[in-house]
Amino acid sequence: QVQLVESGGGLVQAGGSLRLSCAASGSIFSINAMGWYRQAPGKEREFVASITWRGGSTYYADAVKGRFTISRDNAKNKVYLQMNSLKPEDTAVYYCAAARSATMRKDLVDYWGQGTQVTVSS
Repeated sequence: QVQLVESGGGLVQAGGSLRLSCAASGSIFSINAMGWYRQAPGKEREFVASITWRGGSTYYADAVKGRFTISRDNAKNKVYLQMNSLKPEDTAVYYCAAARSATMRKDLVDYWGQGTQVTVSS
């Protein structure tokens, strides 16, 4: 089992920045990729970004490319999401995710965090 705990959400004005953190514990050795999904009210949970645990390859949704950066600290078992130039449409609950697969397709996610709210005001 792997436990994921997010932190760093909050309220920010459009154009501002936030950094989300996700601390992983438990059977980390089984994980090949970690990342972030988000879910806005009335919408499905959608992929935001992911990073492979060993190689550090990164992947981004088109909506966040050039604005968000995902990174990891293997020594601390943490993943970060630096969010810049935030827009009101980025408002959502952000979920940390971990997968035994190197692919972070939603149906391949094995573990989810509890979520952290990000609200961007216009």
